[in-house]
Amino acid sequence: MGAIKLYGYQRRWLEDDSRFKIAMFARQTGKTFITTLGIVDNCLDAMVAGKRERWVILSRGERQAREAINEGIKKHCRAYQVAFEALEYDWAGSGGSYRALEVDLPGGSKITALPANPDTARGFSANVFLDEFAFHQDSRKIWQALFPVISKGFKLRVTSTPNGKDNKFYELMTDKSGRWSKHLVNIYQAVEDGLDRNIEELREAIGDEDAWAQEFECKWLDEASAWLPYDLISSVEDEAAGIPETYQGNPCFIGNDIAVRNDLWVAWVLELVGDVLWTREVRVLKRAPFAEQDAVLDELMNKYKVVRLAMDQTGLGEKPVEDAIRRYGEYVTEGVLFSNSNKYMLATVGKECFEDRRLRIPAGQPKLRTDLHKLKKTTTQTGAPKFVAESDSSGHADRAWALFLSIYAASQAGGPVEFAATDDRNQYAEDIQDVGHIHEDIGFGVVHNGQDLYGF
Repeated sequence: MGAIKLYGYQRRWLEDDSRFKIAMFARQTGKTFITTLGIVDNCLDAMVAGKRERWVILSRGERQAREAINEGIKKHCRAYQVAFEALEYDWAGSGGSYRALEVDLPGGSKITALPANPDTARGFSANVFLDEFAFHQDSRKIWQALFPVISKGFKLRVTSTPNGKDNKFYELMTDKSGRWSKHLVNIYQAVEDGLDRNIEELREAIGDEDAWAQEFECKWLDEASAWLPYDLISSVEDEAAGIPETYQGNPCFIGNDIAVRNDLWVAWVLELVGDVLWTREVRVLKRAPFAEQDAVLDELMNKYKVVRLAMDQTGLGEKPVEDAIRRYGEYVTEGVLFSNSNKYMLATVGKECFEDRRLRIPAGQPKLRTDLHKLKKTTTQTGAPKFVAESDSSGHADRAWALFLSIYAASQAGGPVEFAATDDRNQYAEDIQDVGHIHEDIGFGVVHNGQDLYGF
């Protein structure tokens, strides 16, 4: 085991044998690695004592569960030169079927990793490791389902990077009962204990003080002014989103935030699958000439069956919108002027889609999450709502506005929609056009001022 180097903060966590222990770690400091080492140690100690242990790892998703098994449990077993049997199967619960990854150890101990949800949380009587718990969807429901399961004397390990205050992890880390053994490892502590990281280089590279404070300094951000809190963003993240190859051929909607110089040009493609809008692709350009922007938009319009394209018509957007109307037709293309009232409408439509969980966005993309989160609602001197966002290397909430435009485009399409066998996109769009009708499948209830929206 000498080949594995442990830092001071990792040793303190590993040697803490409290029944209930919880740790908040900075990003990429090895929290899953060291916790899975503790699980393997526990199983091997049980084997020596002629006993057996049962552990369940509940991760944010299947990818993270697989990583905990492959880069954690299996790696530690090999380092110990302990034989093990690895299994993979579909675990059936009352809420559906989930992919389970399992490692069987000598002596009968067993470790299973699954995506976390209330169904999998109540499915076992075992010691439990909640990995990145602040990012689990429905964290409070998972906790409610889980705690009776471990009440018979089982151990509980909880680790995460902070993710705002609106989740169960925040409640546990700030609990004053004294029942929990708590560990806090920010980037400064980790480097002091030997982790090889260039702090100033990381801080400069992330380019966002809020993201730095949360991801590396482990600070609880004040989410009061954030239009999309991190917990709300996490609730619609999905590993299958943002992969063009998963396109199913259903109607699509594109939102396009336009920029030429400092900000980002973003096109966000949503596909309607049932009553859920799935992100299929997010294209981002920076300082790209109009010709390149037009070429990318043409590519996306030809690649997907686009019913509606909503574009930022403000300022430099006038000509791209005019050109898009000429290329794709007036019933497909709509320009939206970014007045305060229109931005409020777009942001409201977008947030409702998040809250109703009728949206899926890519998971595990820090720049995207940061750009969505930086949008803040303020008020003008007259009391009218206004949205602001700081501009940095990750954008100026450009991804957020492109997404809101795409959701808005979906809300304006007549429905339900089926594609006709025709090459005339504009004629098809004209056939399905239903002015003022909100797409029933998506379920938005938006009322807007047509005169203000279209700028007439």
